[in-house]
Amino acid sequence: MIPHSIIEDLKHRCDIVDVISSYVPLKRAGSNLHGLCPFHSEKSPSFTVFTTGEPHFYCFGCGAGGDVISFTMRMENLDYRAALEFLAKRAGITLPDDSRDTTRDVGRKRVLEMNLCAARFFRDCLFDEKLGAEARAYLEKRALSSAVAKRFGLGYAPPSFGVLHDHLRKNGFTDEEMITGYCCARSQKGNVYDIFRGRLMFPLIDVTGNIIAFGGRVLDDSKPKYLNSSDTPAFKKSRNLFALNFAKSHADTRLILCEGYMDVITLHAAGFENAIATLGTAITPDHARIIKKYTSSVVLAYDSDGAGQTATNKALRILADAGVDAKVIKMDGAKDPDEYIKKFGAQKFAALLDESRTRFDFKLDNIFAEYNINVPEEKIKAAAAIAGEISYVYSGVEREIYTAKAASLLGIDPKNLKNDVDAAIRRRARKEKKDRPGELYRAGMGISDRVNPDFARHPKEARFEEMVLGLVFLRKEYLTRAVDGVPLTSDDFVTALGRRLFETVQACEADGGFDMGMLSESFTLDEVSRATYMRQSRENLSDNGPEVFDGTVRALREGNERAKQMDDADGVFDLIRKKRDALKNNAPQNPT
Repeated sequence: MIPHSIIEDLKHRCDIVDVISSYVPLKRAGSNLHGLCPFHSEKSPSFTVFTTGEPHFYCFGCGAGGDVISFTMRMENLDYRAALEFLAKRAGITLPDDSRDTTRDVGRKRVLEMNLCAARFFRDCLFDEKLGAEARAYLEKRALSSAVAKRFGLGYAPPSFGVLHDHLRKNGFTDEEMITGYCCARSQKGNVYDIFRGRLMFPLIDVTGNIIAFGGRVLDDSKPKYLNSSDTPAFKKSRNLFALNFAKSHADTRLILCEGYMDVITLHAAGFENAIATLGTAITPDHARIIKKYTSSVVLAYDSDGAGQTATNKALRILADAGVDAKVIKMDGAKDPDEYIKKFGAQKFAALLDESRTRFDFKLDNIFAEYNINVPEEKIKAAAAIAGEISYVYSGVEREIYTAKAASLLGIDPKNLKNDVDAAIRRRARKEKKDRPGELYRAGMGISDRVNPDFARHPKEARFEEMVLGLVFLRKEYLTRAVDGVPLTSDDFVTALGRRLFETVQACEADGGFDMGMLSESFTLDEVSRATYMRQSRENLSDNGPEVFDGTVRALREGNERAKQMDDADGVFDLIRKKRDALKNNAPQNPT
């Protein structure tokens, strides 16, 4: 762990307002600052930076929260250590070496070192005269030169089950590190073997130049065609984009978002160096947020088949939610950018980009392809579908323009289509109003709570737990305050998350002091946000004195006792049921 004194100095030098305002325009509102949240799409600011006390941020819209470290982790897609290094570079200070025991904890740094070693091995195999002959022939068939292969660091994984494993062992990496870093796996018999075999290898490189993972493609038609690294300490699929390390320097006007590695490489080779792709997964809100950091405009160049069109629909929605203007190209005569450029050339693809359709035009084309508007019944269905699409448009001006255009194509009066749009908006508003109480109830009961799954089991006690933790976060002296002669312990808490948070605060205080930023080292960003919510909920109240703390602790302890009794009773009933079922199953059958 980085010493507390260094964390404090780093946060002092990297003022939270200065850091956040370099990403988000902020406006002063009393002692705090407000702005549009960078982590979800919104029209009215719900993102607040609190400058008094322990500086932090919290979004009352999406629940994201934390300090300057967790903000940097989110915005720059970094882990805790990398975020500290990012801020240290900004502040002009040097952090001490990461001296964690890698025999017990395979960290990001060790995985990155191993990935670099593996990438060099794959590259050497690709350009080996005999070993890489088949892979080089495949590249030649795909019209990719050795210069392009070298630029993207392409390699080849031999078909052997243990050649990479042996190479990494010779270079000092353990089996545990290889398995954690997804270079190798362990069989049921306990043998460690190479995961990537007989594949063209694509190193996945982040924007700082680190090789964070790999993708591998077969050289024939066998399945699976692509095999991608699972998440590791150095890699999260949902937070990285292929070739962004190159494309970020060419993203001023727009980015081209593709589905596959080969599409991206072909586009780059043809001069379109602003092409990127997701890493073997569908686009996520995290991807959209990362894209928004580099550009406000994206052209989708997904496959033209049914699956590609479905993916395009999803991408349009996610990008729109993130505030990214997304358009779609229509590739007649080819299924993907790779095939289109090989058939028609780069110049025609450039023309396609300029002719790309808006989100509404794409939806409109799909609706007109589905319904025959020359048939009255089909025209009515098409009009209803179009009205539904327009009803989701926030801007009144946009709705008016789209309504006029669609009405003209349908051959109907725009006023009638506008009435249908308004009716669709009212229906959705009524439904949301009706569903709201149920949503509030489920939220209050902790149902489907992914951050703290234990909440739903004992919601009343879990709320008391959050109140106690919020008070502890605000006033560290409560850690040792005795209530009815007994200080707080982790046994007083009812959820695993609550116990972990309390134990972490306790350990950090004993080791020199605690602040909220320290949670980012061992908790997920969502868990840090929940802890920030606990703190903020108490900070918003005027009375957080000792009497309030004592009363809340008593309520928590009483509730915890009830919860334990309920759990014990459930355990007894489960045991009785199991014994009854066992007797039933073992009972002799009556002869017939």
